[in-house]
Amino acid sequence: MFEKILPHLDEGQQRLLAGAVAEMLGNGGITAIAKASGISRTTVQRGALDIRSGMAPSHRVRRDGGGRKPASVAQPGLLEALDALVEPESRGDPMCPLRWTTKSTRKLSEELARQGFQASHTVLRHLLPEMGYSVQAPAKTVEGASHPDRDDQFRYIAGQVAEFQTAGQPVISVDTKKKELVGNYDNGGREWQPTGRLVHVKDHDFPDPDIPKAVPYGIYDLTQDSGWVTVGTSADTAEFALATISRWWDKVGSQAYPHARQLLITADAGGSNSCRSRLRKTELAAFAARTGIEVTVCHFPPGTSKWNKIEHRLFSHISMNWRGRPLESHEVVVNLIGSTTTRTGLQVHAELDEKTDEKGIKISDDEMAIIDRTEHLFHGEWNYTIRPSKSD
Repeated sequence: MFEKILPHLDEGQQRLLAGAVAEMLGNGGITAIAKASGISRTTVQRGALDIRSGMAPSHRVRRDGGGRKPASVAQPGLLEALDALVEPESRGDPMCPLRWTTKSTRKLSEELARQGFQASHTVLRHLLPEMGYSVQAPAKTVEGASHPDRDDQFRYIAGQVAEFQTAGQPVISVDTKKKELVGNYDNGGREWQPTGRLVHVKDHDFPDPDIPKAVPYGIYDLTQDSGWVTVGTSADTAEFALATISRWWDKVGSQAYPHARQLLITADAGGSNSCRSRLRKTELAAFAARTGIEVTVCHFPPGTSKWNKIEHRLFSHISMNWRGRPLESHEVVVNLIGSTTTRTGLQVHAELDEKTDEKGIKISDDEMAIIDRTEHLFHGEWNYTIRPSKSD
């Protein structure tokens, strides 16, 4: 009987029905009905007491005060703590732990837990709109072209990466992130803000040589799952790119790989990473000569740089971290990049390089001739190895 009737009743009706039948059965009825219906003995007993007391009919499923208390009621101070995290400046807390990181509901939940509160990201998704917050602003994406030999080159790069990692040699993915305007300009993305309190930015960002730029050049270590970003202030040059690689090697790479004899670099084929750049090759040769490391470079075909690991293992997380915020200064850019983390353990080091690099440096045929460079049999213009010197 119970299995046919109970699915059609709410919790309160089930309790009263079980209690009424138990009362009819008399002594031992509560135990018998609990066993027959699958309802707990305590619930059947409570239903019997309600029937016995002549409780008036009610539309409520539970008694007043029944059920779990909302998180905001059960944990005094939760709403105030959440409010201070989402809007730290207006709460007089410029040193808020989330000042330099994305204010996603997961990040907010983790920080609240550190402060002694228990509120899952799902709970926060309900609380924030009730507190007057909403997710605001749009996002942008850019799609590139492809090359007819794209798939073969992808397979070749994958093979090189596997070979180097198996041998315990370092593998890094490098690229220049999109140049960013420094100042009160629109920045793609959205984050929680008080409803109706938009962050006002300039309504245009026309090209202007006088507007300061941030040029982030990044390195992603495929084995260590770590990132290094140098933020330049002048131009995306091969000299700047190799200075960043040298700095990473001196401060991080040489410690992480003390027995390294080789280094594999995967990069796109344009800008400071151009596979045609003579300056890049001479800078790579200088790096190899100084460190004694043999450097192999594999370029992604034109239009396919988004497949380079750094794009979705590092740059995408940086973009999410500063989404919806104007990059008001170079300091803000460096702090936002340096605070980027992921739940899988990504750590990023960021620093500023205010050196002005000269553009248009010419490299002669004689300078190119002394570079000990070997082009690989497959697409030698994309895949090549530079050794410290011909005498080695």
